Amino acid sequence: PPPWLKLVNPTQYRFEHLATQLKWRLQEGRGEAVYQIGVEDNGLLVGLTEADMRASLKTLKRMAEKVGADITLLREREVDYDLDRNTRKIAEVLVRKVPDDQQFLDLRVAVLGNVDSGKSTLLGVLTQGELDNGRGRARLNLFRHLHEIQTGRTSSISFEILGFNSKGEVVNYSESRTAEEICESSSKMITFIDLAGHHKYLKTTIFGLTSYCPDFAMLVVSANTGIAGTTREHLGLAMALKVPIFIVVSKVDLCSRGTVERTVRQLERVLKQPGCNKVPMVVSNPDDAVTAAQQFTQSACITPIFTLSSVSGESLDLLKVFLNILPPLSNSKEQEELMQQLTEFQVDEIYSVPDVGTVVGGTLYSGVCREGERLVVGPTDEGRFLRLKVGSIQRNRSACRVLRAGQAATLALGNFDRSLLRKGMVMVSPKMNPTICCQFEAAIVLLFHAKTFRRGSQVTVHVGNVRQTATVDDLHGKDELRTGERAVVRFRFIKHPEYLRLGAKLLFREGVTKGIGHVTPHNVKTSGQLVDKRRSFIMRTLIIDTV
Repeated sequence: PPPWLKLVNPTQYRFEHLATQLKWRLQEGRGEAVYQIGVEDNGLLVGLTEADMRASLKTLKRMAEKVGADITLLREREVDYDLDRNTRKIAEVLVRKVPDDQQFLDLRVAVLGNVDSGKSTLLGVLTQGELDNGRGRARLNLFRHLHEIQTGRTSSISFEILGFNSKGEVVNYSESRTAEEICESSSKMITFIDLAGHHKYLKTTIFGLTSYCPDFAMLVVSANTGIAGTTREHLGLAMALKVPIFIVVSKVDLCSRGTVERTVRQLERVLKQPGCNKVPMVVSNPDDAVTAAQQFTQSACITPIFTLSSVSGESLDLLKVFLNILPPLSNSKEQEELMQQLTEFQVDEIYSVPDVGTVVGGTLYSGVCREGERLVVGPTDEGRFLRLKVGSIQRNRSACRVLRAGQAATLALGNFDRSLLRKGMVMVSPKMNPTICCQFEAAIVLLFHAKTFRRGSQVTVHVGNVRQTATVDDLHGKDELRTGERAVVRFRFIKHPEYLRLGAKLLFREGVTKGIGHVTPHNVKTSGQLVDKRRSFIMRTLIIDTV
C-alpha cells in the first residue's frame, strides 16, 4: 500500500492533487486501494500523534467523498513515543468505491477439499448469515439435486455469492435479501464455486478448476480427520493450474485444541515439502487477516491458514476480514487490454428456461459482449460455427447490459436449438475466423503413472472448458514416458474437433495417471479451407447459418 506521512490541513491545490492521485489509485485497483498513514516514502514507521491522525483521517474521508468512495479503518498500531511521552500511531485504511458504471469488483473462489470436510456448510453459513446446527442445515440451500440432499454430498458445481459494501460490511442473503439486492448493495462480490469432494466426481471438480478460471482456491480441511482422501489431490490440482490457495481448517468445535494444532502442523509439513515450497501463515487475529490478504496476492508462496467452526462461529469473522480486503490479481490495465481483443465466450453450462429459451452460462475470456450482439458458436462435430444473436445477459442472477473480459455470466439465446450446443464450445466474434483442431501438440510433464506412458495411450484431456478423451499419437524423441519425465506430445481427439488457444494450460488424467502441460505451436502449415482431419492438425472453420 502507498505510504502517506500525514494529511493535516492541506491547501486547496494540494487537496485537489491528492484527490486526483486517489482517483487514479482506485482505477488501478479496480475500485479499491489500501493506504498507510504515518509511514514515510522509504517505509520508515514514523507515526502520528492522536490529533494529527484524526486530522489525517478526516482529510482522507473528504478526499474519498470527492471521488465517490468510502473509507474503512483496517488497523491502527502504536509505534513509538515522542519526547513528550505521547503515543504515536500508524493506520491502514481501505478506500473503496462503487465503480462508475455499477460494475462491481468480482472475485471467483473455487472451494476444494475432501468429502465431508464441511465445504458446502461453510459456504451456507457465509452466504446465508446463519450458523449451522451441526447436522448440515446450512448447506441445504446450496444443493441442486435430490440425491445431494439425501447423501449430503455435492456432485455438481454450484455458485454462491457473498458481497461487501463500500464500508466493508458483509452483504448476504440474511434479512431476506435477493441476489439482485446483494448485487446492487455490493462494491465487491466474492463468487464461491462449490466443487465436489468425492473421488468419483473428480472430473467435475477438474472441470470447475479449468473452465471457470477461479482467481483463488479455498482448500477446506476437517480438523478431526486432517489431510485425508482427495485433499492432497485437490491441493496438487490447484498448484498445477497455478491458482493461489488458502486453507480453512473447519469443525474445530468437534475436537480438542491439541487435535486442531496437530492438523495445522500436518498441513504446515505438507506445504513446506519440496514439491509445494509454500510458506504457511496461521491467522489467529484480525491483524493477521489483514497482513495475510495483502501478502497473499503479492507473494505466490504465502499460504494463509484459518481455523474456524461453522457451528459455533469461532474465527469466522477473520475469514470475512480476509475476503473483504483480498485484492484482485489483475489490475485495470490488464483487463483493458483483454477488452480490446475480439469477443470470446466459453460455454460451460447449457439450460432450457421456460419463456426464455436456450441459455448458456460461462466466462467471457476476452472482448466485450452486449445485448443484441451477433456471434458465432462452435465447433460442431463437423468443425463448423453457427451464427446466433445474444438476447439478454445476467450476472449473479441480475440483469446486465454489458459484459467485460474476465466476467462470468449467463446469456439468453432465444429459440436457438439447444441440441446444437455442448459444453466446451466457444462463442466468438465472426471477425475472428477461429482455428480448430483434431490433433494438437503439448509440452507435458507426467506427474504420476503406474506403468509407462507411450504412443496409443488414451487419456481425458482438460484444456479450459474443453474436456474430451484423446489418444497419444506421438512422443517426440521418446518411445515412452515415466513419472516425472517431460516431453512434447501429439494428442488426437477421438470424437470431435475443439477450439484451443496456444499456451493454454492442459491437464490430463486416466485412472491414476496424471499430467500437466501447455498447448504448443505445431509445425504443420495449414490451408485456409476445412480439410481432411487425417491429413492436417488444424482445420479452418466454415461459418453457416442455422436452419
